[in-house]
Amino acid sequence: MHVLILSQIFPPDMGGSATRAYNVAKGLMLNKVKVTVVAGFPHYPRGNVPKHLRKKALSIEYMEDFKVIRTYVPPIPAKGLANRMILFASFIISSIFPTLLLRRVNVVFASNPQVLAVFPALIYKICHRCPIVLNVDDLWPEDPIDLGLIRSNILKKVSRLIAKIAYSIADAITPISPGYVKVICGRYNISPSKVHVVRAGVDLNKFKAYAKANRKVFKVLYSGAFSVAYDFDQVLLAAKILENVEDVEFILQGGGELVPYLKAKVKELKLGNVKIVDKILSRDEVAKLLSEADALILPLRDFGRPYLGISSKLYEYQAVGKPIICCAEGQPAEYVKETRSGVVVKLRDYEALAKAVLYLKNNSELAKELGDSGRRYVKDNLSIEKIGKEMMIIFNKVLGRMER
Repeated sequence: MHVLILSQIFPPDMGGSATRAYNVAKGLMLNKVKVTVVAGFPHYPRGNVPKHLRKKALSIEYMEDFKVIRTYVPPIPAKGLANRMILFASFIISSIFPTLLLRRVNVVFASNPQVLAVFPALIYKICHRCPIVLNVDDLWPEDPIDLGLIRSNILKKVSRLIAKIAYSIADAITPISPGYVKVICGRYNISPSKVHVVRAGVDLNKFKAYAKANRKVFKVLYSGAFSVAYDFDQVLLAAKILENVEDVEFILQGGGELVPYLKAKVKELKLGNVKIVDKILSRDEVAKLLSEADALILPLRDFGRPYLGISSKLYEYQAVGKPIICCAEGQPAEYVKETRSGVVVKLRDYEALAKAVLYLKNNSELAKELGDSGRRYVKDNLSIEKIGKEMMIIFNKVLGRMER
């Protein structure tokens, strides 16, 4: 079987969608499936396309024994709806170019951009007479509407029509969260038989549990995108409450549009116990950073409804065997409770967050139990080998239906 993965953002780009696409590619390879990835030039989130690629239409490289064909995207940051739409449109067009470079493709996995990746996938389907499996990391356009990125009623209607067409075109749909199924099937009238939940998974060879370093400072870490999806005010106000606790430190690592705001807010609140690491790290560097923390935080923003999705960083947090402080409602909170891998705090409640930090700090045995429980769960259920096997089973099913 030869699987083609279409992914606008792909490592070294950061973000859950890049991680998801990489984990599927690596997981399939570990299950003896041939994989080719068509991805955009490295650019996310700051638009830092390498200079040697800026005048090229495409380039070819190899990663983990699979081929990655990089195609053109402009060197602009993924900030604001206009820039994002330019990046989406550029990749949708440029990702079609490698069609003639590929031999027989059996399945196209349309990974990202959300929903829109199905349209270049349709060209490959026609050329190779193969099925399309559409990935759903985030609900589109529901999430951008909730974030306030799409406000026009006309744009909302057009976006939902595009989503309806994309879901209808796909031969199978693989959302990462069971919370998405009701929306996909109910709002867009998609048959449940097409929808198969496959969680994001984690590379356990990269994200490992290490013995706790012998140090006095209790480090609370967030790692990921500095985007409007997260409530960093809750974290900073909790840090303000704990500023006189000498052995507690907050670390915020990542990149994105909120970097200037975060730096200004830390300065405004005069927070000496908060460190901002405004740097994009490799997956190996992220894994090392996570393993050095004492507690890991997921501070989701309050959008007035329970969260239906689950961030892939939760699985990475679990994999390094550290307790999670989950500021959320809905699927993320339920998942943390079910796997007994952390504590759940109400959205916007910075006082409760400060108490949770002190609770874990003062109960080291419980913190270790929570971390160990999370590590066991991902090891037993969500390794990339197992995720790859789940995907392979789905691909074989859609291939079987096409051959009938």
